[in-house]
Amino acid sequence: MAEYDSPDSDDLPAPTDFAATVERLEQLVERLESGELSLEGSLAAFEQGVRLTRDAQRRLDEAQLRVRTLTEGEAGGIDLQPFTATPAEDDGER
Repeated sequence: MAEYDSPDSDDLPAPTDFAATVERLEQLVERLESGELSLEGSLAAFEQGVRLTRDAQRRLDEAQLRVRTLTEGEAGGIDLQPFTATPAEDDGER
């Protein structure tokens, strides 16, 4: 990638938590939108963004599974109920 503008975080290891993954995605989007990357750099950033998006989705799926597993009813069985965020918890940035 030395021949063109690369997304500067391409060589960094995958983030260890969801917030860091989202932050890195936001940085990639900003660089892509800025127009400062070459075509090759844009493609590399896009590929990295796809990988990060898949990682974030995997983390969300795992969290959902954990919440379902940990939610028990009064009789000790699992009581599956959808989670609904209150307006204060929902930041609206989706």
